[in-house]
Amino acid sequence: MHRGPVLFSLVAVATLVVVVTPVIGYRPWLKPNSSDLMYGGSKKYEGSSEFVKMRYHMGPVLTANITVHPIWYGRWQKSQKKIIREFINSISAVDSKHPSVAGWWKTVQLYTDQTGANISRTVLLGEEKNDRFYSHGKSLTRLSIQSVIKSAVTARTKPLPINPKSGLYLLLTSDDVYVQDFCGQVCGFHYFTFPSIVGYTLPYAWVGNSAKLCPGTCAYPFAVPTFMPGLKPLKSPNGDVGVDGMISVIGHEVAELASNPLVNAWYAGQDPVAPVEIADLCEGIYGTGGGGSYTGQLLNDRDGATYNMNGIRRKYLVQWVWNHIVSYCTGPNALDQ
Repeated sequence: MHRGPVLFSLVAVATLVVVVTPVIGYRPWLKPNSSDLMYGGSKKYEGSSEFVKMRYHMGPVLTANITVHPIWYGRWQKSQKKIIREFINSISAVDSKHPSVAGWWKTVQLYTDQTGANISRTVLLGEEKNDRFYSHGKSLTRLSIQSVIKSAVTARTKPLPINPKSGLYLLLTSDDVYVQDFCGQVCGFHYFTFPSIVGYTLPYAWVGNSAKLCPGTCAYPFAVPTFMPGLKPLKSPNGDVGVDGMISVIGHEVAELASNPLVNAWYAGQDPVAPVEIADLCEGIYGTGGGGSYTGQLLNDRDGATYNMNGIRRKYLVQWVWNHIVSYCTGPNALDQ
């Protein structure tokens, strides 16, 4: 998502403070009652629609086969990488059990460019880069994130390929790395690189592992905020709270990169600096009836873990996205499908 995020704070439970800042990002966590969260007079929850004006601004969308290039920054376990890699591979795995990640992507595919071409159904896991020695330190700014990407595409050995038209560069930071505005305002964001820094204009996203820093903020509902005592976290489907929490943020950012890679394609609102994109409108909604502090109706596996869609072999919990044709949030696990 690329927008000055709305920072939601609970004060004395009932008061909602909304601060709009020029920060780009997304946080997937618990919100107060949806009726309090307004954008242009519209309620941001499943089925509410008539005032939301998702518009096309004539920029490109990713209609060619999409290749995601992960950059693993910091120390990552093999098991953690496997969870994320399978999620990316599941986007095009049309034979996965229903409801599936591929079914979730079908809503993203509905968005078109000015020629009428749809976003590609094919999302591939491309070449990867490891930065296990924290080349730019353990505290990154938004600009130093671009420097990390530059290092990955200009490395002396096995540089990532330069693919400005259909490549997505996904910077994933380990749980001991702090990124500017992480936890306080954002859990992930997307934008495009500046030629003055990287040498190319490349769509990219950053998502951080919040397990040590702020799981109650960025891994909800697998962890809960400290200001909500008595609320029990749900069991994560892959046994890793931080990474399972990242999955929905990764889905959020990849969906928005596909539909708004250069921040001039699909978004609501008049301000391109702070647009509301296709996943922003459905934050916190994972199933039918979702809105406010309620995630919507979800599924449970035999072990009691919570999920809402199937990958190739694993299960995931991923937020829904906005369907501009029917003007509400949709997902593959909707009860009316």
